[in-house]
Amino acid sequence: MKKGKRYQEAVKLVEKSKLYDLGDAVAILKKSASAKFDETIEAHIRLGVDGRHADQQVRGAVVLPHGTGKTVKVLVFAKGDNVDKALAAGADYAGGDELVPKIQNEGWLDFDVVIATPDMMGVVGRLGRVLGPKGLMPNPKAGTVTMDVVKAIEDVKAGKIEYRLDKANIIHVPVGKASFSEENIADNFNALMNAVIKAKPAAAKGQYLKSVTITSTMGPGIKLNPIKFGE
Repeated sequence: MKKGKRYQEAVKLVEKSKLYDLGDAVAILKKSASAKFDETIEAHIRLGVDGRHADQQVRGAVVLPHGTGKTVKVLVFAKGDNVDKALAAGADYAGGDELVPKIQNEGWLDFDVVIATPDMMGVVGRLGRVLGPKGLMPNPKAGTVTMDVVKAIEDVKAGKIEYRLDKANIIHVPVGKASFSEENIADNFNALMNAVIKAKPAAAKGQYLKSVTITSTMGPGIKLNPIKFGE
């Protein structure tokens, strides 16, 4: 695929073999993010673990101090009073069994995060084949299976993101927008890195942070020095 002129210009700002400090990398990203929309800043962290083993899974959630810059649509599965509480707390949608056919049969997926109370997981489980591949299944580790729907919604709306390994043992998550200040992007990135390092499984051997890259939607990846983040 041929890359555009804007991308070619951005690539010139990055030395391929260099491992950058976070501050320098963010400054380059801000300079190179010149698309007509507010580009998302993403982190890609390759870990020295084997996610096929349960004791080497890395998964959790972290609230980014400055949010993601994205308006997040939240769907809550709950019963009774919790439906009203969820809507009052800012959930975009809330309900129970009646939502299952809408998602299963009509392909309705107009939401970014799904939260469920524990007593609704039997219902939500029926949607595993639809929600699972899209990374939308509620999970206790991510704080999205809880009786405290109000706090869960507030956290998500404030910038809580979930991180998990893909099949190649890489974590891909947004850490802000190109319009954010350099300090705010760095704060968010450091909050994510601290959470990932804390989540290091006891079974992980050798180098945990294999590579750490930061990029914008349309820009080149900039490699950071993993040693700078400690372990």
